[in-house]
Amino acid sequence: MLDHFGYTSASMLDESSPSVWDITIQWFTGKMIRGKFISIFSFLFGLSFYIQMERASKKGIDFRGRFLWRMLLLFVIGLIGTSFTYLDILTIYAVFGIVLVFLFPLRNWALMLIVCLLLIGIPNLFLIGFDNIKFDNTIDEQPAANALPAISGQLTVADIPVVSGQPADDNTFESVTFLQSVKENLTVKTFDKLKFQFRYSNTGYLILALFIMGFIVGRLRFFEQVHIRKKRNIVLFAVFLLTSFIILLTVKLMPKESIDLLKTRMEEGEVPLIALVISTLNNLSTITLSGTLVMGFITLYQIGSVRKYLNLLTPYGRMGLTNYEMQNVIGAILFSAWGFGSVFGNKGAAELFALGLIIYTLQVIISEYWMKRFLYGPLEWVWRSGTYLKGQPFRRKRKPQKVEVVME
Repeated sequence: MLDHFGYTSASMLDESSPSVWDITIQWFTGKMIRGKFISIFSFLFGLSFYIQMERASKKGIDFRGRFLWRMLLLFVIGLIGTSFTYLDILTIYAVFGIVLVFLFPLRNWALMLIVCLLLIGIPNLFLIGFDNIKFDNTIDEQPAANALPAISGQLTVADIPVVSGQPADDNTFESVTFLQSVKENLTVKTFDKLKFQFRYSNTGYLILALFIMGFIVGRLRFFEQVHIRKKRNIVLFAVFLLTSFIILLTVKLMPKESIDLLKTRMEEGEVPLIALVISTLNNLSTITLSGTLVMGFITLYQIGSVRKYLNLLTPYGRMGLTNYEMQNVIGAILFSAWGFGSVFGNKGAAELFALGLIIYTLQVIISEYWMKRFLYGPLEWVWRSGTYLKGQPFRRKRKPQKVEVVME
């Protein structure tokens, strides 16, 4: 919501001075939300890959071919989602899902080695070129025409506007009609998203690392014992929290010079080594903070008085794919030029955050209503039926009412 689902227009640039609430919400979302839940989502994707493979293996079925087909279907769903907002992540997920199939035979130590190489930014080092890495902390103060302002904290796709060569106050890059918007989202904006994910930052490689980590944790059967290892859960929560604090403090103590990996990468200049170190530390802090949230949730869920309230989210989670794409459609309607962008584009962070909570609450209510009547969410049913090339059961069977017979 705070990133307008990737939509920008000239009217959105004319914002009033942020209020205290706006600043507070921006700080909170930057520290606790941005980049954290997409990391958990990525981790769970790798975990679900393991679960599907394991269940099929117990039945004597090699599920890899079916899973590849399943990823192709997900790619198509992602393309439809991208038509509404180029920030849709499912096409990248589908490609990484295919990668997981080929990594499936590797042992855990080999997978962890790949994870470590991805987290420390080895792919970026090759893209930058070792000759372009500087071992001092200075950067050239000659920003390119399309350079971005410095961005602190964890980078996300939404942090980077489309780099189409148009000046910021030129409204020509903003599509007016829905079809023009679809074309731009599927072409120019998607290309810029991929450049951001895999060339200007390490974000895309971080997602792949989390996929693999979820797969490894599944193999270790961590979640099969999580309900009986309550002390371990609390210890892990404390470890993740402490590690996050140490990493953030380390980044805080780094040199104060304006060193921004995204900025230097876009300028195609030499990259200070310290910028790469900070980028790696930010990636690690994202993972540890995500781990803190996960273990905190698990610990709370094991408290009976809290569990009954958290269980209200279960139907929402079972319709995760549908709710995700529903948000993209709603976001496009709210912020696009062909929708209500002129109305909601100038809202402050606090107002958008509150609106996001309202939308989320409505989705929770709708999901509860839907799952009482159907076995799957709409997109979940389409995806599952497409996976097996056969229509799956959809409606829940009503339990027959008990009839009391009174014998006279």
